[in-house]
Amino acid sequence: MGIRSLYGATFGERRALTFVVILLFVVFGIGFSTSFWLPLRLGYLLLFGLVLAAGWTWLSGRGLRVRMARDSERVQAGQTIIERIEINNDISVPKLWIEIEELSNLPDHESKHIVSLGGKQRRNWRVETICRRRGLFTLGPIVVRSGDPFDLFHVEREFGRPQQLLVYPRPLELPRYSVPPANLPGEGRFRRRTHYITPNASGLRDYEPGDSVNRIHWPSSLRTGKLLVKTFELDPGSHMWVVLDLNRSDHAGEGDESTMEYGVTAAASVSRHFLTQSRSVGLMMFGRGLESVEPDRGGQHLNRLLEALAVAEPVGDVPLSTLLFQQARRWGRHTTLVVITAATDERWVAALRSLVHRGVKAAVIQLDLESFGGRGGAELIEASLRASGVQVNRVSQGDSLPAVLVGAAGGRGIGESGVVAHLPGPRASAVDDGTESGTPAEAEVPA
Repeated sequence: MGIRSLYGATFGERRALTFVVILLFVVFGIGFSTSFWLPLRLGYLLLFGLVLAAGWTWLSGRGLRVRMARDSERVQAGQTIIERIEINNDISVPKLWIEIEELSNLPDHESKHIVSLGGKQRRNWRVETICRRRGLFTLGPIVVRSGDPFDLFHVEREFGRPQQLLVYPRPLELPRYSVPPANLPGEGRFRRRTHYITPNASGLRDYEPGDSVNRIHWPSSLRTGKLLVKTFELDPGSHMWVVLDLNRSDHAGEGDESTMEYGVTAAASVSRHFLTQSRSVGLMMFGRGLESVEPDRGGQHLNRLLEALAVAEPVGDVPLSTLLFQQARRWGRHTTLVVITAATDERWVAALRSLVHRGVKAAVIQLDLESFGGRGGAELIEASLRASGVQVNRVSQGDSLPAVLVGAAGGRGIGESGVVAHLPGPRASAVDDGTESGTPAEAEVPA
């Protein structure tokens, strides 16, 4: 092992240095054996050059400072992160041909520069990277490499520590998607007006004596010249659960064109769609363990859902049928389930049918596994679900998600873009109300 390491450090990595050292021994050997002045002077010249190159390399790595600043630690897929890197030479010795590279596992991240610095000089630049894929990535540390002009010696230093970047999945707009309501007052198409203040303002009316001052809508009152107060609707009281199947045996495809990425995009889009309607949305999936985000409302809750979806991977070993059976106690008559899966096993259909018989409302976003290169059977699953009265929307590879999710009627359609995971368009924000991101949900152990 020691011989291999020595060989790798000489012939394997520094061949120029190896050649010079061998030549040095040869000329000194010839010079001392023959007492001829030319080989001896050549040997001393080579030795002086080695010492000079080593000193140059040592000084190249001294007196350097590197700083890096990033504009955000959380972005959505399709957005751009901006990094500002600054390198300072604190000594008077110039630095020539310094290579600066930021180590990272973020796809398409290129942050390698070669600069030269004079004495007491500073250089800075900006790096822009489009985050095309969701996930948790590492940025840093920054590695600075330098050497002598003859490429005999090298020095390498690291600055900073690894930092994490979380890339959320990008939710898509679903203007025509709806699910069966849980038949509570104020939910879905059963909304009713109320004299209580709720998050759902429905309109304006003239002020009447006894109305609370905090119900006055001042912008409209100033515009019309008379006092107007807000009217409200009953707050939907049911919970929605998005169940994403992470069983490894029920996924196929690679990269963005995989059932996993289509499923995550669907889960993020459905969650955002109903949260903007002031619905209470929760998330459940089983990957390395049970991950459950309890139903809630608001922008911060959307961030919690997106954080969980950002790191979701198809590594689970629990079938969807087992997950539905074991967690059935969580769901009752006031619950609507949105199940996202590519499973072709009839057992999960039976589990969902038993929940429907108990009064749980259900909708299924079915990923056509065969279109992604997997096994067939999606048509039979869809027919069985529709026979049970369950809303089904089947998504194939290449389908546009907003075109397929068209409400209770379901439907098939190919969007113009033909891509689900990364549709072009303006940047989307994970939070609509400017709130900060929340913390990821804690995993639970199934019963």
